[in-house]
Amino acid sequence: MTPQEFIDKWSRADRTERQAAQEHFIDLCRLLGEPTPNEAADPDGYSFEKGVSKIDGSGGFADVWTRAPLPSPRRQSASTNSATPGSTRRT
Repeated sequence: MTPQEFIDKWSRADRTERQAAQEHFIDLCRLLGEPTPNEAADPDGYSFEKGVSKIDGSGGFADVWTRAPLPSPRRQSASTNSATPGSTRRT
């Protein structure tokens, strides 16, 4: 999925969060080139609607749960990051 396809699809979405959450996450995975929970090498380590214990001891569900941290954007150091007009500078 390209960034433009993702924007086109989700900018006109009219579903509730509950109705669209899993499809939205799957599309994010496609956009980022990451596996979805059903494609993961460890099916017990990455899933939708994982039962969890809350801090107060009650039960609940995580929309998406993974044992490993999800990928995050790489950050450049301030010395190598040159901001261009209209861009956001991250350090």
